[in-house]
Amino acid sequence: MSALTHYVLKPLSLIGALNWGLVGFFNFDLVAWIFGPMTLLSRLVYAIIGVAALIWLCMWIFGDKSTCEYSKRN
Repeated sequence: MSALTHYVLKPLSLIGALNWGLVGFFNFDLVAWIFGPMTLLSRLVYAIIGVAALIWLCMWIFGDKSTCEYSKRN
């Protein structure tokens, strides 16, 4: 699962976070600007990013914390 986390889930979550930051600070939706407001393609992008975030959250909650870089240090 580590490759999935590093190469898929993290970049998608980062894209989602950056988009929400742009919306919050500048009222600018990058996904809507690129793909059009609420077109099928933009909705697909939103859905994929949301699913990636949910998978990452479930991995963190249900025990695969090492791949989410949450580890207890001694």
